[in-house]
Amino acid sequence: MPVSSKPGTAVRDREAGTNAEAVIADQVLDARLLPATLTCWSVTILAIGAGWVTGVIVACALAVLALVSWGLLWTGIAHRSERRRVVATMVLGAALIGSAFACAGSWREHQVGVHPLRSVPGAATIDVVMVPGDDPKPVRSSGSGAGRLWVVRGDLREFRYRDRVVRGGGALVVLAAGPVWGELLPGQPIEFRARPTPPRQHDLTVVTLRPVGEPAVAGPLPWWQAAADSVRSDLVAVAGRALAPDPAGLLPALVVGDTSALSDRVHDDFVTAGLQHLTVVSGANFSILLTAVLAATRLLTVGPRLSLLCAAVALVSFVIIARPDPSVLRAAAMGSVTLLALLTGRRKQALPALCAGVIGLLALWPALAVQAGFALSVLATGALLLLAPSWSDHLRARGWWRLPAELVAVAAAAFVVTTPITIALSGRLSLVAVVANILVAPVIAPITIGGALAAAAASCWDPLAQLILRTTGPPLWWLLSVATEAAALPGAEITVPDGSAGGLLAAAVVAGGITALRLPRVRRVLAAVAIGALAAYVMLIFWLS
Repeated sequence: MPVSSKPGTAVRDREAGTNAEAVIADQVLDARLLPATLTCWSVTILAIGAGWVTGVIVACALAVLALVSWGLLWTGIAHRSERRRVVATMVLGAALIGSAFACAGSWREHQVGVHPLRSVPGAATIDVVMVPGDDPKPVRSSGSGAGRLWVVRGDLREFRYRDRVVRGGGALVVLAAGPVWGELLPGQPIEFRARPTPPRQHDLTVVTLRPVGEPAVAGPLPWWQAAADSVRSDLVAVAGRALAPDPAGLLPALVVGDTSALSDRVHDDFVTAGLQHLTVVSGANFSILLTAVLAATRLLTVGPRLSLLCAAVALVSFVIIARPDPSVLRAAAMGSVTLLALLTGRRKQALPALCAGVIGLLALWPALAVQAGFALSVLATGALLLLAPSWSDHLRARGWWRLPAELVAVAAAAFVVTTPITIALSGRLSLVAVVANILVAPVIAPITIGGALAAAAASCWDPLAQLILRTTGPPLWWLLSVATEAAALPGAEITVPDGSAGGLLAAAVVAGGITALRLPRVRRVLAAVAIGALAAYVMLIFWLS
């Protein structure tokens, strides 16, 4: 029997084998929750979009599928191979939870369909008491001043029609004109007269209201909403004193999603350059904030439990300041998932966390299933976790430095997966979005952190807040310059077919492109075509200028 010539060699071999197995296991994505997540999302869309009857039929079909899967497991047929057992278990779990979500979505859709407000004639006028759930959003295509339209989303508290008073909840959308509507505060109950009209979309909205007068305050503002409004107002005011008009309007939008001071010109430039996602609260805001908090606690040598507590306090505080509506809570969940991936460095753990986050959010707010913002947020987070690391590794293997490789991979992955939805919604495609996002990526974190510190300081000492904001001047100048110059390029944005057909076509092109890039020959041909198109585009720019 051969004996190792060096003592401890066998132990080292076993340790090396264990480490290799751990590395391989970490590289294999844990996708066991993915079928359940896709099922919950799909059946919720069907129940809300196609009606509660369709949802009930889908729930029954999934229940039958769950029984069949359980029968295969109980009789032992699925145990004949490990693969069959795993597949049957995943199908059983996805069918069970999908059936439950289909029932829940059908019940919510049925409640909306039989809501008393739906029975009010469209020509009638009713008195409504509602609570806005978010800041009023301007319809920028409606002009400016007194004629600008505002979209206000909120929850119904009660309505009065003739001699009947009906109390109850329900999602409302108000489409109103006038500057007073743009000054409403989330959480502040208001009362007004309006005419109900059918909702424009199937998103669990009861009715769309057209006011016939100005709103009046109908109740007190919750203290946390008052505190959040004070922080936001102080940030807007101190930014106006410390920065030029364009940076002053942009900074609150970048930090807390407050677009009240953002000019239409800057907004249009950001849309054309593919940077509009920066002007709303997204998962990136939470990732940057939580990373900064955890880095500070590490420098202060704080223990892990206290660090986690500090991060949780920062997360809750930012949610309150940025408005605790479903879109912000969605961004908080996605940002937490991204932070988990950054802290652990393991995509295997991040994907189940993303799936669990999606399931939890859909359970709390089923209407998110049909919101484009939710889909964009989930897809961007998934691209950051699944596509960007492998694309970055591919670039680094070909001699790229780590930072440029990661910037290009993240920007390209997010752009690719969100393009079909963007095209379906707007029918426009920004050809400079990837380059613009790469150029501005290094300045987003300094602006976000500086803005958050200034928001905290503005409530205590205005000169300190102004000093902090002046340090964000150069990054803001760079961000605005990139957006302006990118939007001014000839052909920066093109018009493509919109709607479902355009989105499905774009999705097919994206899927085919990602698959083709895995083939070396196709990759070389596409690289040559891209280089040629870029050269022709540059020559065209110089020719037109």
